Amino acid sequence: MNLIRLVFMVLVFSTKIMAQNHSILNMNKVIAHRGAWKAKNLPQNSIASLQEAIKLNCYGSEFDVQLTSDSIPVVNHDPDFMGLPIATSTYQQLRAKQLSNGEYIPTLESYIKAALSQKSTKLILEIKPQKNKDLEILLTQKVLQIVHELKAQEWIEYISFSYHICQYLVAHEKGAKVSYLEANIDPDQLKRDGLSGFDYHYTALNKNNWIERAAEIGLSTNAWTVNDAKDMDKLIERNIDYITTNEPELLFERLKHKKGDE
Repeated sequence: MNLIRLVFMVLVFSTKIMAQNHSILNMNKVIAHRGAWKAKNLPQNSIASLQEAIKLNCYGSEFDVQLTSDSIPVVNHDPDFMGLPIATSTYQQLRAKQLSNGEYIPTLESYIKAALSQKSTKLILEIKPQKNKDLEILLTQKVLQIVHELKAQEWIEYISFSYHICQYLVAHEKGAKVSYLEANIDPDQLKRDGLSGFDYHYTALNKNNWIERAAEIGLSTNAWTVNDAKDMDKLIERNIDYITTNEPELLFERLKHKKGDE
C-alpha cells in the first residue's frame, strides 16, 4: 500500500468518525425549560420531564441546581421544595415530600445518570445563586465533582444568574460552555471575561443588537423563556442560536414552518 493511498484511507475514516460524532447531537435551537413538562403535565425539573425532552429530540434540557444543608446538589428551581427550605434541610428531610408523579427530588447525580443513556440531548445546568460567595463556590465545586465523576463533561453546558459562579466556572472548568443569564452585561464584556455566550430574557434582546454582535465575536446566543409563536419567529429571524421554552413542541413547529418558507 503506497503512502498516498494510506493517507487517503485515514482521511476517509476520520471523516466518518467525525460525522458519526456530529450526528449523535440534536442540532436544533430547542431547549426545554425545566424539561419538557407542560404538554403532558409532568413535574418541572423531574427526571420524567428530562426524558420527555430527550424523546422530543430537543438540543438541550434546562434544569436548576440547589444545595442542601448536608451539601448535596439537588434539582429544583425554587429555594424551597414543597414548603421545605432546601438550604436548611438535609436531603433525607426533602425526601419526605414527593413530586406529583411519585418522584423524589432528584439529586444532581441521579439526574445526570438518567441522561447518560442517550447521546442526543445536552443538559443545560443552571447553578442557582446562593446566600454568599462561599456557598456559591461550594455548590459549584460539588457540581463539577459530580460531573467529572460521571465523565459527563461533554454533555453539560452551564448557565447562572451569578456572574461570580460564571467566572469561577471559566477559571476552573477549562473548555466548558458557560453562559450568563442576567441581561446586564454586553457581549463584548462577556467575551473579555472568557464566557461562551449569553442566555438572556427575550425582552432584553428586543432593545439592542446583542444577538448580532455576539455572532460577530463568536459568542453563543440563547433567549429565555419564550412561549409565544410571534416571539419565537422574531428570534428565529434574527438567527439566534437557541431558544429556551416551556413550549418545545410549538418551537419545533415554528422552526419547521420557517424552514418550509426558505
